[in-house]
Amino acid sequence: MVRFTKLHGNGNDFILIDEYKGEAIRDSEKSSFAAKYCDRRFGIGADGVLYLGVSDKADIGMRIFNPDGTEAEMCGNGIRCLVKYALDKGYIKEKASVSTLAGVLTVSSRNDGRTWVTVNMGKPVFSRESIPAKGEGEFLEVNMHGYEVSAVNTGVPHAVIFVDSIDSSGLMPSAPKIRYDPVFPKGTNVNFVHVDSGDEITVCTYERGVEAETLSCGTGSVACAAIAHRLGKTGSKVRVNTRGGKLMITLTDEAAFMEGPAERVFDGMI
Repeated sequence: MVRFTKLHGNGNDFILIDEYKGEAIRDSEKSSFAAKYCDRRFGIGADGVLYLGVSDKADIGMRIFNPDGTEAEMCGNGIRCLVKYALDKGYIKEKASVSTLAGVLTVSSRNDGRTWVTVNMGKPVFSRESIPAKGEGEFLEVNMHGYEVSAVNTGVPHAVIFVDSIDSSGLMPSAPKIRYDPVFPKGTNVNFVHVDSGDEITVCTYERGVEAETLSCGTGSVACAAIAHRLGKTGSKVRVNTRGGKLMITLTDEAAFMEGPAERVFDGMI
């Protein structure tokens, strides 16, 4: 039997497997476990599986596997859920560090009846990858598949497209063309953005690995805020509205900070 906890950040939901005190799912089976149990008809249902473990680089470690079985470098909503769980278990304090495939990220939390987690997401890289290829400049407003596409890496790759209105049913069919375009070596998440005001945007995201729209994407919200600010469309503090709720993004010269909620839904056994 394997214990699990279901959590969500703004409707972006995850199955968490606690491996802090020992391995629960063998490494060779982590991918297939995610593919099986993320299924919303025949499994538990989730946008990904979080594995919480120990780390020799940080207070705790995080790995995340997508519903298609691939492993992602990072997940903004996922890391907040992981931190919420670790706080509840007493594994970490209000300020802590988390090791991910995108590096070690620092987090802090507060509670006003809900748990709010702020994550130092590091400095956005305005490129198709986390480390730009030699000679590669910024990827901003490039014409692709009928859209002006900008690229930024906020732990994982994102394409950002500004639109006149957010109608996900009309926009999502175009997303796979960009997601799988060979210009993105590892594929990309695709975000459609409407600028509501100088400090507020609305976002819908097609997530790589989920291969569908999710209710919210943390790294995507940071990506959209970073590109909007880079292009002079917003200030450095941006409220991001998603279908699942809001996130607050603060951009500095050194890093981007994301604050949002994380909620525990239920515990179970498989």
